[in-house]
Amino acid sequence: VQLQASGGGLVQAGGSLRLSCAASGRTFSRYVMGWFRQAPGKEREFVAAISWSDANTYYTDSVKGRFTISRDNTKNTVYLQMNSLKPEDTAVYYCAARRSTIATMNLERYDYWGQGTLVTVSS
Repeated sequence: VQLQASGGGLVQAGGSLRLSCAASGRTFSRYVMGWFRQAPGKEREFVAAISWSDANTYYTDSVKGRFTISRDNTKNTVYLQMNSLKPEDTAVYYCAARRSTIATMNLERYDYWGQGTLVTVSS
């Protein structure tokens, strides 16, 4: 599986961005998909995940109510809609895929990673 993330950019605080992650592979619908982020000088952290069936979504507390993860299995694409952005959301955002039906926040459990897209939120 190859993952290609896009949609990052510079936005003012309070603004919105939508990240996309296009995946290759015919079994995309069977993968758990996740978004992670890494701010300068910090470790990579979990942001959101979605089960293969789109029935279950998971978020880290700091983005609940502001970010929405979704997927379109017909387009092999997962999205991260980010609203009410804050300067502390500034980071490189990575999408990841896990060969499992069980979502997890543990980045070590993900098998494939995209190249990352930079999100910068100005105050």
